[in-house]
Amino acid sequence: MEKRKIQVVRSTIFYQDIQKIFDYGVETFGINSADAFIEDLIYRVECLSYQYEMHPECRFLTTPQRIYRNIILGSYLIIYRITSKKIEVLRAFHSHSSITKIRETKSIKI
Repeated sequence: MEKRKIQVVRSTIFYQDIQKIFDYGVETFGINSADAFIEDLIYRVECLSYQYEMHPECRFLTTPQRIYRNIILGSYLIIYRITSKKIEVLRAFHSHSSITKIRETKSIKI
């Protein structure tokens, strides 16, 4: 049985996060590497429409329903929330971000 496809929405903060990641990538690794990384990140987010249960629960945002999950991409975590009607992509963090900053992700409204 095939998993139903579900809508993926992104927070405005997520777009700000990927811009910062891109800028850092350009400064550190060059434009080509930064472009490739962001393309991979966006592709993985788009795949959430049918692969949203594939990724592990975010260990900093545990709930009985396991609604907070994260994509691990290099040194980054892309945190998303599973609701009954959509997948909400909330933030993209460097994996060394503070736990407090990561936990604040729960309060993001879309």
